[in-house]
Amino acid sequence: MLKWALIFLVISIIAGFFGFSGISAATATIARVLFGIFLVVFLIFLILALMAGQAIF
Repeated sequence: MLKWALIFLVISIIAGFFGFSGISAATATIARVLFGIFLVVFLIFLILALMAGQAIF
């Protein structure tokens, strides 16, 4: 998911450079949403891993 967020970020930067502001804004929003989802999933898995690590000891 982080890979797709980075791809949309690059597309947004390239579109902004060439003057396509509408496409740039749309892809930036998609990249922001994907990065947010990535952060939520990452934090959930981090908490689950810490709980599993404590259960072993």
